[in-house]
Amino acid sequence: MSEPQPRTRFWGSEAASGLALISPTALYAILLLAAPLATTLIYSVFTDGYLTVIPHFQLCNYFGECHSQLQDGTMEPQAYLGAWSDPVVLSLMQRSLFVSVLVTATTVILAYPVAYFVSFNVDASRKSLWLFLITIPFWTSYVIRVFMWNVMISRTGVINSVLEGLHIITDPLQMSFTIQAMVVTLAHAYAPFAILPIYVALEKIDRSLLEAGQDLGETRFSTFLRVTLPLSMSGVIAAVLIVFIPVIGDYITPNLIGGGKIPMIANMIEKQMLKADNRPLGSAIAVSAMLVVGLVSVLFLFLNRRYLMGQK
Repeated sequence: MSEPQPRTRFWGSEAASGLALISPTALYAILLLAAPLATTLIYSVFTDGYLTVIPHFQLCNYFGECHSQLQDGTMEPQAYLGAWSDPVVLSLMQRSLFVSVLVTATTVILAYPVAYFVSFNVDASRKSLWLFLITIPFWTSYVIRVFMWNVMISRTGVINSVLEGLHIITDPLQMSFTIQAMVVTLAHAYAPFAILPIYVALEKIDRSLLEAGQDLGETRFSTFLRVTLPLSMSGVIAAVLIVFIPVIGDYITPNLIGGGKIPMIANMIEKQMLKADNRPLGSAIAVSAMLVVGLVSVLFLFLNRRYLMGQK
């Protein structure tokens, strides 16, 4: 009896079945994620033309000074600086990083006690109800939530009206159009994204380890620092990355809460892509922002790994 051919053996194997199972998802990811990303990367090294993109390779969209070209190849008098040469872009990148780090720290610090309370203090029969309540903000549109914060913190909003009614203040507080208002709004919007992964990590902790620590004379606080926190760092890492990455590219909040007066890097990308019709420069800024996010994320993971190794 002859041996089955390798081709026949593969198509009847578990590997082929698994490949067939994930192929729709993989194709979906390629079409909606990889293809736009590749297009953005290619555009970032092309030349800007009048209402078009000229496939002429150049790196001045990142460094140096670029000149737009017409269809016939002649140069336009208007010049622009590359993403890493323009002080305005660098300033917006720094602001975006600062706001993202501040929002991430605020969100995770506020989310951890909530996740800890639900995991350790809420009865098992009621945990699903608490998780249901935590996800209620997802029922409304993100734009509506941001807009409602804009209404509440305005000079005639709910907060100022209550404070004036209680005679705590005499003049309305200027809370709109500030970085603090953006941080509060974004922290509220992304709170569920931080609570849920931390809660999952806390639920996986073996409670007998905590009891053993207290039996050995550790206080509840020292047990938390030496046992609970290190074992829950996987959830904290997930929460940090889930919040940090989208916040740095947030576009709506700077427009609504900042009133367009505190733009971030995403607003600059939108301006170059649509209003200025300079897709190569907009793509270069977008790629630069992705590289910065990647480097910061890798640095955070490295520092967290060093922290966990130090706990052993």
